[in-house]
Amino acid sequence: MQVLLTQWQPRLLALASASLGDDSAHDINHLHRVWRNAAILLQDYPQADALVVMAASYLHDLVNLPKNHAERHLASRQAAALACSQLAGVGFPEDKLPAVAHAIETHSFSANLTPTTIEAQIVQDADRIDALGAVGLARMFYTAARMDSALAHGSDPLALHRPLDDKAYSLDHIVTKLDKLPGKMQTPAGRALAGQRLQILLDFRATFAEEWAPAQPATAS
Repeated sequence: MQVLLTQWQPRLLALASASLGDDSAHDINHLHRVWRNAAILLQDYPQADALVVMAASYLHDLVNLPKNHAERHLASRQAAALACSQLAGVGFPEDKLPAVAHAIETHSFSANLTPTTIEAQIVQDADRIDALGAVGLARMFYTAARMDSALAHGSDPLALHRPLDDKAYSLDHIVTKLDKLPGKMQTPAGRALAGQRLQILLDFRATFAEEWAPAQPATAS
């Protein structure tokens, strides 16, 4: 299997690279990280088809719509169809295409589809793990900037006296979505790794709030 993975990785990279846009949160390094996360999870599931997981890891963002796009929830299905078409064109094993398609379709949080194979569960976990930890934190603020969100609420960064609103304030996203990801992981190994990385975000949020002091009125000298 390792020989097969080594043979296919550069071909998958070539397909993925041809479709990348200008979103640095979903660049080639994101794809490498998803595959690396998946490879870690695969160690607990020797029965899983690693080639299916690798293909879905590298091709899951072939169609990547902005988070505020009206058809965001359809992007993973469009990516699955495009991936299967491109894979068939380069001689990927035909019998593995349905499994790759399912893993790509169900990876997306926006699509809200349940993965029913171990390969799809691994890919979904691997992609969501990359939204956590130090890199996940950087991706969160980068994406928020692209959507013109503020860093945090000026006087109440922890939303102690207001409703959470991650469209307006990036820091709110940690509580509105990211801290729920470990509980949504499909695999025990994914849940454990996600929990470790979530703690980095929670610690950051607390430290950020300590440093984020509201502007004080000027006093006359």
